[in-house]
Amino acid sequence: MLTRAQARRELARLAGEIREYDRRYYQEDAPTISDAKYDALRARNAAIEARFPDLVRADSPSRHIGTTPAGPFAKVHHRVPVLSLDNAFEDIEVGRFADS
Repeated sequence: MLTRAQARRELARLAGEIREYDRRYYQEDAPTISDAKYDALRARNAAIEARFPDLVRADSPSRHIGTTPAGPFAKVHHRVPVLSLDNAFEDIEVGRFADS
């Protein structure tokens, strides 16, 4: 069980670590962590914030997605909207998404 002080330190660490992974992925097109590990870091951040909502940082990963993409990446317009699965990990979750 995290103490309040431990939670504050862990949220700071997670914010910096996730920001660095975002930079590598979006700006350098050179990810250095698996999607599963990245998702686990974001899930840990969300769990700590849920337990300590007053410790949510202005630079929290929960307040933004990714970072500004690098110059070579152009915007793509999709004829059919690309919707989010929001980390669906089980077949049943994907099925629910497809049925909605």
